[in-house]
Amino acid sequence: MLAHSKTKEALLDEFKVGLEKGLSSQEIAARQAKYGPNKLREKKKKTNLQRFFEQFKDAMILILLVAAAISFVVACVERNPREFFEPMLILLIVILNAVMGTIQESKAEKALDALKNMSAPHARVIRDGEEKIIDAAHLVPGDIIRLEAGDFVPADARLLQSASLKSEESALTGESVPSEKFANAIVEEKSPIGDRTNMVFSGCSITYGTATAIVTATGMDTEMGMIANLLDNEEETQTPLQQKLTSLGKYLGLMALFACALIFVIGIVNGIPALEIFMTAVSLAVSAIPEGLPAIVTIVLSIGVQRMVKKNALIRRLPAVETLGSSSVICSDKTGTLTQNRMTLTKAYVGGTDDVEAITTNCSDKVKDLLMLGSLCCDGSVVFNGDEEQHIGDPTETAIVLAAHKNGMPKDDINKKNPRLGVIPFDSDRKLMSTINKFGEKNIVIVKGAFDVMADRCIEGDIDKARRITEEMSAEALRVLAIGYKEIDTIPDELTSENLENGLIFVGLVGMIDPPRPEAKEAVATCRKASIKPVMITGDHVITASAIAKELGILLEGDKAITGAELDMMTDTELDREVEHISVYARVSPENKIRIVKAWQRKGKVVSMTGDGVNDAPALKAADIGCAMGITGTDVAKGAADMTLTDDNFATIVDAVREGRGIYMNIKKVVGFLLGTNIGEVITVFVAMLLWHKTPLLSMQLLLINLVTDSLPAIALGMEAVEKNIMLQKPKPKDEGLFAHGFGIRICLQGVLFGLISLIAFYVGEKQTGLDQGGQTLAFMVLALSQVVQAFNMRSERSLFAIGFFSNSTLNKAALSSIAIVCIVMFTPVRSIFGLISLDTNLYLIGLALLLSPLLVMEISKAVGLIKHHK
Repeated sequence: MLAHSKTKEALLDEFKVGLEKGLSSQEIAARQAKYGPNKLREKKKKTNLQRFFEQFKDAMILILLVAAAISFVVACVERNPREFFEPMLILLIVILNAVMGTIQESKAEKALDALKNMSAPHARVIRDGEEKIIDAAHLVPGDIIRLEAGDFVPADARLLQSASLKSEESALTGESVPSEKFANAIVEEKSPIGDRTNMVFSGCSITYGTATAIVTATGMDTEMGMIANLLDNEEETQTPLQQKLTSLGKYLGLMALFACALIFVIGIVNGIPALEIFMTAVSLAVSAIPEGLPAIVTIVLSIGVQRMVKKNALIRRLPAVETLGSSSVICSDKTGTLTQNRMTLTKAYVGGTDDVEAITTNCSDKVKDLLMLGSLCCDGSVVFNGDEEQHIGDPTETAIVLAAHKNGMPKDDINKKNPRLGVIPFDSDRKLMSTINKFGEKNIVIVKGAFDVMADRCIEGDIDKARRITEEMSAEALRVLAIGYKEIDTIPDELTSENLENGLIFVGLVGMIDPPRPEAKEAVATCRKASIKPVMITGDHVITASAIAKELGILLEGDKAITGAELDMMTDTELDREVEHISVYARVSPENKIRIVKAWQRKGKVVSMTGDGVNDAPALKAADIGCAMGITGTDVAKGAADMTLTDDNFATIVDAVREGRGIYMNIKKVVGFLLGTNIGEVITVFVAMLLWHKTPLLSMQLLLINLVTDSLPAIALGMEAVEKNIMLQKPKPKDEGLFAHGFGIRICLQGVLFGLISLIAFYVGEKQTGLDQGGQTLAFMVLALSQVVQAFNMRSERSLFAIGFFSNSTLNKAALSSIAIVCIVMFTPVRSIFGLISLDTNLYLIGLALLLSPLLVMEISKAVGLIKHHK
């Protein structure tokens, strides 16, 4: 019999587990060994060896290896040592390139795996008699789990207890309406999945109600696991930017191949040995075609995402990083995101006094008496663990309790001194709570609640003045509670509102607010500078929301604050017309959130939206960037979001946008660096062949330049720190290309510059020494090291001297490594193997001047404004 057709008692007995105690630690270890982790089978990962061999899939590299093999055979036949070393060196350099590519891909995968593990689902489980939150992967059959609205179901489970439970199972059944579930349902053994109303299934989600269940299957044994073979057919996807770069690479590759073919023809016509010119042409193709761009983008993205994790922003999907940099509207919840999600008592008024008093740690005696009465009439409590406060119960009550505690009246102490004799709990109809406490020989009834209700029940006190002060406090977005009391001789047999909550003496008022986060105001100001529109969306009252929004700088002069009801009255056309002027939406529904997102998107804006509940999932999916709350957010909200804020903080969203912009800029720098230098290599060889019918660089020299410049400096450039002024720029439009604002033209011009100085180096070296090798040596030095210099040039659109020439320590190390390799090849006996010769000092000085010229040209361009930020 299957689990759904068995009784609850039979299943508990079968799995040898108790409902209250759950499994023991010893039993869990045994079952984990038996059943394995609660995970679906993933697509088999590539081994490092497979990655290594995949580096040789490129057609140009295969052609080069074939050419090297032919060259090796020829060298062996002719017994010429120099001809023997060249193919060996080419093979070595190609292998080194493959090793570096393998290492980089492995690092990128590990970084992404770490992110996946950080966002892994959790489960609430009862083990050893205690409720715990564990990694869902550690669940075993027989575990007792608890579920509530918003949770993902971590494994297939049979319900033991349920209350109004509904589960969304469209992933399994295709049914779009959530299925109702009943723990006591009796289901036939052959019932289809959709009819198993006493079961919940892995991968589905709880949309309503609560439940306790016993895990019946985990991992590949679940219903979802049975269709998991479909996952094996999943292809690795690329981000939009990677797709564009892949297409660009193919386009540039065709151009490079054409140039290389032309170089080969010119070389043959001019009597250059066929094998030599063929090797040079193919080596140039290998060096010039930017086939590694998408892989480098992945590495830069993963490094950036890891950096964002440290700032409490967990990116779930890599394309989100690209979109973040374009964010132009941030729609944020108020409570807990813009505010501290902790009610704080700020003001008090005692009847008979002249004015309102601010709450401090040393209040007046009359306010202390008010706080003591208020604290006695509270069920909430505050537990202190060192410097940490744990608020237990209703936030309005814990605010009163904390204020009393800070004024020397801990709740436990005053409860012992004035023990509670009776209570009428708060309810939303009465809007009151009452307690009876012992004060010496007297029985005192303390009542707290909404002022409008309390006013009619008080027979002593200046109610008119209290009403005026209540209105003043409310206008400041304070939540106001009134406190009164009366003395009774005896405690009634039945405690009712009629016999306790009338004939009261008005004592005073307390005003409280959920204060804004200190960092939120600065984050909003940063948004304004970055041309990002901050919008508050809340379920709170419009007066409260507007007051907080004004304090934070979200609601400015001329901006509007509207309610969800007012939004419902507006047509889409009216909303489109007004949306840019509305900064606060109060009392909104999840459906309202979607309308707000769509309205901004129709304006061409990139919208970030926060959410935490089950009902927020559609809005999170509709937004360009869905931001789920890591602390208060449900599993469903996190699953629908692109990013999770692990601290539920608005400032984290702004930091994430900043990082997103920085990552995009770094990718742009890397692309510009690689394409510019590659264009320079093609121009050098192509023009030299046209002008002088000579190869300015040999195949192994080109490959070594590729090894030295295309790997370490490029990755290091991708790790550049986010520039300080990046949040002073406008957001990048959604449809803006990577090469907009003349960036593509600048790359081509920089390529021309590298080609020009390399050609000058070849011409001068060849003329001064009278040897082609002299020209090739100087051209090699200039082209290789000028590319290292260019890596520094590309760090910023501002002067290097303004940002600190050597402030990127990773790039410093990469540059030193590259320079060291070039120097070893040029100034040791190794040079003869690479076809290089020793030059006179004056030629080295000429080469130094030429290779540093891009630095001078770029600095002048930055100074005169030819290279500048797009505002």
